[in-house]
Amino acid sequence: MDSRSHGWCSLPRPAIAAAVLLAVSLAATPAASHGGHDDTGLHSNYLIIVRKPYEYDTNVYKNVSSWHASLLTSVCDMAKETLEKDPSSMSRLIYSYRNVVNGFAARLTPEEVEEMSKKDWFVHAYPEKTYQLQTTHTPQLLGLMGSARRGGVWNTSNMGEGIIIGILDDGIYAGHPSFHGRDMKPPPAKWNGRCDFNETVCNNKLIGARSFFESAKWKWKGLRDPVLPINEGQHGTHTSSTAAGSFVAGANIFGNALGTAGGMAPRAHIAFYQVCYVEKGCDRDDILAAVDDALEDGVDILSLSLGDEQADDFSDDPVSLGGYTAAMHGVLVSAAGGNTGPGPSTVVNEAPWVLTVGAGTTDRRFVATVKLGDNVSLDGESLSEPKNFGDEMRPLVRDVGDGMCTSENVLRAMNVTGKIIICDAGGELSSAKAKMALRAGAAGMILVSPQVFGSVVVPRPHVLPTVQVPFATAQKIKAYIRTAQNSTANFIFKGTVFNTPKSPVVAPFSSRGPNRRSRGILKPDIIGPGVNILAGVPKIEDMEFGPDEEMPKFDIKSGTSMAAPHLSGIAALIKNAHPTWSPAAIKSALMTTADSTDNVRKPISDSDGSPATYFALGAGYVNARKAMDPGLVYNLTAADYVPFLCGLNYTDQRVNMIIHPSPPVECAKMPKLEQKDLNYPSITAILDQTPFSATIARSATNVGAAASTYAVEVDVPASLSVEVKPPTLAFKELNEVLNYTVSVKTASGRAPAGTIEGELKWVSGKYVVRSPILVCPGTGRSAATPATERT
Repeated sequence: MDSRSHGWCSLPRPAIAAAVLLAVSLAATPAASHGGHDDTGLHSNYLIIVRKPYEYDTNVYKNVSSWHASLLTSVCDMAKETLEKDPSSMSRLIYSYRNVVNGFAARLTPEEVEEMSKKDWFVHAYPEKTYQLQTTHTPQLLGLMGSARRGGVWNTSNMGEGIIIGILDDGIYAGHPSFHGRDMKPPPAKWNGRCDFNETVCNNKLIGARSFFESAKWKWKGLRDPVLPINEGQHGTHTSSTAAGSFVAGANIFGNALGTAGGMAPRAHIAFYQVCYVEKGCDRDDILAAVDDALEDGVDILSLSLGDEQADDFSDDPVSLGGYTAAMHGVLVSAAGGNTGPGPSTVVNEAPWVLTVGAGTTDRRFVATVKLGDNVSLDGESLSEPKNFGDEMRPLVRDVGDGMCTSENVLRAMNVTGKIIICDAGGELSSAKAKMALRAGAAGMILVSPQVFGSVVVPRPHVLPTVQVPFATAQKIKAYIRTAQNSTANFIFKGTVFNTPKSPVVAPFSSRGPNRRSRGILKPDIIGPGVNILAGVPKIEDMEFGPDEEMPKFDIKSGTSMAAPHLSGIAALIKNAHPTWSPAAIKSALMTTADSTDNVRKPISDSDGSPATYFALGAGYVNARKAMDPGLVYNLTAADYVPFLCGLNYTDQRVNMIIHPSPPVECAKMPKLEQKDLNYPSITAILDQTPFSATIARSATNVGAAASTYAVEVDVPASLSVEVKPPTLAFKELNEVLNYTVSVKTASGRAPAGTIEGELKWVSGKYVVRSPILVCPGTGRSAATPATERT
């Protein structure tokens, strides 16, 4: 029997279209599932890219979803054996995309994909791919608090009122006090989304909550019903409350960081989209479907703390694909830059239309001192302060096993009862080490941070008194143990301390440039608070509580996942104050006003104490107060990125996969734009051929004072010559655009030996509009060559 006589394939095309409407909804559509279907295990998830424009007859196919369904049925005759077991082949349509890509996600066999590749509508099939998450004081630190006269951002932006922030993450604890809706106005009329929780937790704060689990239902049998966007983990609740959490008095973690918690935009609305799961990570198809729906729901900002380190180019990456479509809709995407630093070329989410966020410290520490028997005091940090540790000196010993305290038997054999033990990083989680040491009778633990972390300590709560110290500090303690006849120590817990000198520093885990997919665009763009951030959580992980103990509602987490929602919330504040600004203008305001110096007016340091390079720092550490009023911005539309993509020598197919225009773009028929000439807030020149010079074009838009004149200031090492024409920009009105060029060349006329860093500033009264200047050698030299010269 011909396979087309079965089920869906037996229907004429109009009937197929009508029937599909019963199985596929109008929104970024998960296919209807059929409870009796027995998956053979021969299928895999694929993202299918189709040609543009959509050549479908609206009298036959009522929408894009039904058209995609018809395309899928066209390969049914290549799966006769499968269809006999599964007549309802259309239950294998997972998502039909309307915005982010031209295509759909479906369950297919390799044979079906092979047959599909012969169709004239077929462009490409991508196999399933998963991605990973990148994981109270900051409002004051960033200048959000204070009166409008003193520049308090909350007063000038109404705390982000009316702005909708879409969060893509791993689940949310909807009943957390950070998401109460008291004193919140209803969402704006444009809001078109839904909240799948009941009305007791859906409110004017948490206006949207959905789970995108369709791509996994085929793997995890029995999960056929709608899934609520909940998760026992902390990540999504933490990032959401950081971006736009409501005020919660008395927030703390075991008495530390006590204060009133609040997100960056405490009056903004939250729309939550669950795309990450413990069982499977973050699936590409789910991410694209969530972005697809979020844009139609009416979000203003998208915050993504996930990424892909393996994508070959921007057309392979869902954050890049969704981010470009978001730019077309006027929505800024703020994305985590990754947690695989400090190695070079580790940054993710590098597309120029995405705000790529790295992580730095704040000026807050949770100080605890290790006092040694020779009266030397060494500082570390702790979240494990006991009620009464006492002031007596205790014996201090080092694990004689592997040094990492991974064997309880070794600890017991050492007789650590009543002693303080020092444990190196590695092996078990620190929480497990603490439990082992407690069972062995230890009085306290000194936990050594990895050497690569430098001066940065990321404390966690533990079940016994614990002080976490930098690697260099630990070496001093170990040297004392080796030389002292009877080594002793005690802990002095000093609690939360602010205004730590030489803050911020770049987090050691924060991923670094150069940008692998576009070396001519500096990434990360900016860094923000991402170390020891207190925000809402469902529970404290790796801690046990008695039946009468109250579970803490806040916890400390670190990662670029924590930095990205800070920038998302600040972007919401800017959007409220400047509702007509494009995503590129908001991004420019953040970058050109970022701080390049720390709180003692020295260049911001890396965690090892050396000056941070632009590959670690981007434009600098976010300064929300200045970003609200930047003076000038470097604007771009979504269309401006098209010649840039052609200039990367992408094929027409890959360009059209990203921008999905109608009609399709042909790069041969349009001018190509060199990376250096994209109107970006930072300036990167690759000098890879004689005469080792470049001229870069920029266009500045006046958003400050109507009549204003800006004078240029350039600060570069002597090995570099820079000329700016014209040297002044005289604006006569708001939104006026003036052009200038920057000519750079090596003073020697030879190729640069390594990267060279400088800066360009346009100065007019209170306005200082700063752009980093990065000059790189050619690819013949290492793209990750350390900066050998800087101003």
